[in-house]
Amino acid sequence: MNAIQEYFTTEKQESLLFIMVGTIAIGIGIYFLLKIKQPYFNGMAYSFMAIALIQLTVGISVYGRSPKDIERVTEIVQTDSTRIQTEEMPRMKTVMKNFVIYRWVEIALLLLGVILFFMAPAQTLWKGVGLGLAIQAGLMLLLDYFAEKRGAEYLKYLFRLVNERV
Repeated sequence: MNAIQEYFTTEKQESLLFIMVGTIAIGIGIYFLLKIKQPYFNGMAYSFMAIALIQLTVGISVYGRSPKDIERVTEIVQTDSTRIQTEEMPRMKTVMKNFVIYRWVEIALLLLGVILFFMAPAQTLWKGVGLGLAIQAGLMLLLDYFAEKRGAEYLKYLFRLVNERV
Protein backbone atom coordinates (compact mmCIF):
# COMPACT_ATOMS: atom_id res chain seq x y z
CA MET A 1 0.00 0.00 0.00
CA ASN A 2 2.83 2.36 0.78
CA ALA A 3 3.99 2.40 -2.86
CA ILE A 4 0.50 3.41 -3.99
CA GLN A 5 0.31 6.30 -1.57
CA GLU A 6 3.87 7.33 -2.36
CA TYR A 7 3.24 7.36 -6.12
CA PHE A 8 0.05 9.40 -6.00
CA THR A 9 1.29 11.71 -3.24
CA THR A 10 4.42 12.50 -5.24
CA GLU A 11 2.26 12.98 -8.33
CA LYS A 12 0.15 15.44 -6.35
CA GLN A 13 3.27 17.28 -5.17
CA GLU A 14 4.56 17.59 -8.71
CA SER A 15 1.18 18.91 -9.80
CA LEU A 16 1.73 21.77 -7.34
CA LEU A 17 4.97 22.48 -9.17
CA PHE A 18 3.06 22.58 -12.47
CA ILE A 19 0.58 25.00 -10.91
CA MET A 20 3.38 27.16 -9.50
CA VAL A 21 5.32 27.28 -12.80
CA GLY A 22 2.13 28.05 -14.73
CA THR A 23 1.12 30.80 -12.33
CA ILE A 24 4.58 32.39 -12.45
CA ALA A 25 4.61 32.20 -16.26
CA ILE A 26 1.23 33.92 -16.47
CA GLY A 27 2.40 36.59 -14.03
CA ILE A 28 5.56 37.21 -16.05
CA GLY A 29 3.53 37.25 -19.27
CA ILE A 30 1.10 39.81 -17.90
CA TYR A 31 3.99 41.93 -16.67
CA PHE A 32 5.67 41.79 -20.10
CA LEU A 33 2.43 42.69 -21.90
CA LEU A 34 1.30 45.48 -19.58
CA LYS A 35 4.57 47.03 -18.38
CA ILE A 36 7.34 46.38 -20.89
CA LYS A 37 5.19 46.45 -24.06
CA GLN A 38 7.97 45.60 -26.51
CA PRO A 39 7.56 43.08 -29.35
CA TYR A 40 10.33 40.78 -28.06
CA PHE A 41 8.83 40.59 -24.58
CA ASN A 42 5.29 40.34 -25.96
CA GLY A 43 6.41 37.28 -27.92
CA MET A 44 7.82 35.72 -24.76
CA ALA A 45 4.57 36.55 -22.95
CA TYR A 46 2.47 34.78 -25.59
CA SER A 47 4.56 31.61 -25.34
CA PHE A 48 4.74 31.71 -21.56
CA MET A 49 1.01 32.16 -21.17
CA ALA A 50 -0.05 29.62 -23.80
CA ILE A 51 1.96 26.81 -22.22
CA ALA A 52 1.08 28.04 -18.72
CA LEU A 53 -2.56 27.30 -19.49
CA ILE A 54 -1.59 23.68 -20.18
CA GLN A 55 0.51 23.57 -16.99
CA LEU A 56 -2.36 24.93 -14.91
CA THR A 57 -4.92 22.60 -16.46
CA VAL A 58 -2.76 19.52 -15.91
CA GLY A 59 -1.63 20.61 -12.47
CA ILE A 60 -5.10 21.38 -11.15
CA SER A 61 -6.65 18.19 -12.56
CA VAL A 62 -3.90 15.92 -11.19
CA TYR A 63 -3.95 17.69 -7.82
CA GLY A 64 -7.70 17.17 -7.51
CA ARG A 65 -7.63 13.60 -8.76
CA SER A 66 -4.72 12.19 -6.73
CA PRO A 67 -6.51 11.60 -3.40
CA LYS A 68 -9.31 9.77 -5.23
CA ASP A 69 -6.72 7.69 -7.07
CA ILE A 70 -5.13 6.62 -3.76
CA GLU A 71 -8.53 5.50 -2.48
CA ARG A 72 -9.46 3.80 -5.75
CA VAL A 73 -6.25 1.77 -6.13
CA THR A 74 -6.04 0.94 -2.42
CA GLU A 75 -9.60 -0.37 -2.57
CA ILE A 76 -8.77 -2.44 -5.67
CA VAL A 77 -5.76 -4.02 -3.96
CA GLN A 78 -7.72 -4.79 -0.80
CA THR A 79 -10.95 -6.10 -2.32
CA ASP A 80 -10.38 -7.39 -5.86
CA SER A 81 -6.73 -7.60 -6.87
CA THR A 82 -7.64 -8.97 -10.31
CA ARG A 83 -8.73 -5.42 -11.15
CA ILE A 84 -5.08 -4.39 -10.93
CA GLN A 85 -4.53 -6.27 -14.21
CA THR A 86 -7.81 -5.27 -15.82
CA GLU A 87 -8.01 -1.62 -14.74
CA GLU A 88 -4.94 -0.06 -13.15
CA MET A 89 -2.22 -1.63 -15.28
CA PRO A 90 -3.95 -0.81 -18.60
CA ARG A 91 -4.55 2.75 -17.33
CA MET A 92 -0.87 3.12 -16.46
CA LYS A 93 0.26 1.63 -19.77
CA THR A 94 -1.82 4.30 -21.51
CA VAL A 95 -0.30 6.97 -19.26
CA MET A 96 3.18 5.74 -20.16
CA LYS A 97 2.38 5.76 -23.90
CA ASN A 98 1.09 9.32 -23.52
CA PHE A 99 4.39 10.36 -21.93
CA VAL A 100 6.17 9.30 -25.13
CA ILE A 101 3.82 11.53 -27.15
CA TYR A 102 4.28 14.43 -24.71
CA ARG A 103 8.05 14.03 -24.90
CA TRP A 104 8.11 14.28 -28.68
CA VAL A 105 5.74 17.25 -28.72
CA GLU A 106 7.85 18.99 -26.07
CA ILE A 107 11.07 18.26 -27.99
CA ALA A 108 9.47 19.60 -31.18
CA LEU A 109 8.34 22.78 -29.39
CA LEU A 110 11.76 23.18 -27.80
CA LEU A 111 13.46 22.84 -31.19
CA LEU A 112 10.95 25.21 -32.80
CA GLY A 113 11.63 27.71 -30.04
CA VAL A 114 15.40 27.45 -30.47
CA ILE A 115 15.09 27.78 -34.26
CA LEU A 116 12.84 30.84 -33.93
CA PHE A 117 15.17 32.39 -31.39
CA PHE A 118 18.26 31.99 -33.54
CA MET A 119 16.64 32.69 -36.92
CA ALA A 120 14.44 35.68 -36.09
CA PRO A 121 15.87 39.18 -36.22
CA ALA A 122 16.97 40.73 -32.92
CA GLN A 123 14.32 42.07 -30.54
CA THR A 124 11.37 40.94 -32.68
CA LEU A 125 8.13 39.31 -31.61
CA TRP A 126 9.19 35.99 -33.19
CA LYS A 127 12.52 35.96 -31.38
CA GLY A 128 10.60 36.43 -28.12
CA VAL A 129 8.12 33.70 -29.06
CA GLY A 130 11.07 31.41 -29.69
CA LEU A 131 12.75 32.09 -26.37
CA GLY A 132 9.51 31.77 -24.42
CA LEU A 133 8.64 28.55 -26.22
CA ALA A 134 12.10 27.08 -25.62
CA ILE A 135 11.98 27.93 -21.91
CA GLN A 136 8.48 26.58 -21.34
CA ALA A 137 8.94 23.46 -23.49
CA GLY A 138 12.22 22.74 -21.69
CA LEU A 139 10.52 23.05 -18.31
CA MET A 140 7.69 20.76 -19.39
CA LEU A 141 10.17 18.23 -20.76
CA LEU A 142 12.05 18.23 -17.45
CA LEU A 143 8.92 17.91 -15.30
CA ASP A 144 7.46 15.18 -17.50
CA TYR A 145 10.78 13.30 -17.41
CA PHE A 146 10.43 12.90 -13.64
CA ALA A 147 6.73 12.07 -13.91
CA GLU A 148 7.46 9.40 -16.53
CA LYS A 149 10.25 7.92 -14.45
CA ARG A 150 7.94 7.77 -11.43
CA GLY A 151 5.17 6.22 -13.55
CA ALA A 152 7.52 3.50 -14.78
CA GLU A 153 8.46 2.61 -11.20
CA TYR A 154 4.80 2.50 -10.20
CA LEU A 155 3.99 0.22 -13.15
CA LYS A 156 6.85 -2.10 -12.12
CA TYR A 157 5.35 -2.17 -8.62
CA LEU A 158 1.97 -3.17 -10.07
CA PHE A 159 3.62 -5.99 -12.08
CA ARG A 160 5.37 -7.24 -8.93
CA LEU A 161 2.12 -7.05 -6.99
CA VAL A 162 0.29 -9.11 -9.60
CA ASN A 163 3.09 -11.67 -9.82
CA GLU A 164 3.17 -12.10 -6.02
CA ARG A 165 -0.52 -12.96 -6.00
CA VAL A 166 -0.40 -15.51 -8.80
